[in-house]
Amino acid sequence: MSSGRRSAGPDLMTFAHPSEQAFASLLDSYGIRWEYEPRMFVLERDSDGNTACGFTPDFYLPDFDMYVELTTLRQRLVNRKKQKLRLLAETHPDVRVKLLNRRDMEWIGRKYGLPVA
Repeated sequence: MSSGRRSAGPDLMTFAHPSEQAFASLLDSYGIRWEYEPRMFVLERDSDGNTACGFTPDFYLPDFDMYVELTTLRQRLVNRKKQKLRLLAETHPDVRVKLLNRRDMEWIGRKYGLPVA
């Protein structure tokens, strides 16, 4: 489990994708606390007990005790991510994760005037 990077303002952090920075800006504008990639969940281990498959959600919203995963990728890659989310639900049933796909992000972008690539 990594320590994660806490909200230091979206302009001061390096995000993996512009949509993550836009989402962080939206959260900040509403005063919603967030952490960026704070934890990696082990989904599968190899025979030696090492992590064989893991999942690191993009955001954790501590006030809601919920993780958010953004995806604006091609459908094939989205399906792989959904498979990981199913594994997460099986191995960590107490963890809540909301997946926001490309359509969700485009809607958020239009509604709030945010750039979503």
